[in-house]
Amino acid sequence: MIEVGLATLAAPGEGDRSAADAGVRSKRLRAMVDAYQDLIWRSHRRHGVPPAQVDDATQEVFCVAMRRLEQIEPGAERSFLFSVAMRVASDARRACARSRERTDQEAVDVAVATSPTPEGLLSKQEALALLDAALDALDDEMRAVFVLFEIEGFTSPEIAALLVVPLGTVASRLRRGREQFHAAATRLRARMDHGGRR
Repeated sequence: MIEVGLATLAAPGEGDRSAADAGVRSKRLRAMVDAYQDLIWRSHRRHGVPPAQVDDATQEVFCVAMRRLEQIEPGAERSFLFSVAMRVASDARRACARSRERTDQEAVDVAVATSPTPEGLLSKQEALALLDAALDALDDEMRAVFVLFEIEGFTSPEIAALLVVPLGTVASRLRRGREQFHAAATRLRARMDHGGRR
């Protein structure tokens, strides 16, 4: 995953914080990284951040958290980090669309995979590529709810709190997200079954 230079990130400014304050900041930031780094990394991966940029995007979230540490209410860390992660993911997707750069992630994954058989690896890669492509077809609002509920295992009330939306909105977005996902997966599977022909 990533390594956040906590000593650097949480270091006091030019005389504006005591050493004790810097220690408290460093501990709080370390606790946030330990508790939420994996969630933020997965969130970026499933919200369309190009694979080669996921680590950097994840680190960027914690850099923002470091700069705004005093503004984050105790107990609201996850919500804050997730909202920042959504903005970072959106920016990364836009930048990627502008640059039109695409990495051959499947080739990279194949090169470093430890799968015992090529067939098993190919099957896993195809499934992940299908999942990513189907998720890319979802609207941002539906995608956020779908990923949190179906992939991350959050409950509807937790999602409502994270996204600061009513519970009914979560249910509606989840229903529509499932419909969009199913339609996209069906189209993509049909295309794969016909050798990539449209």
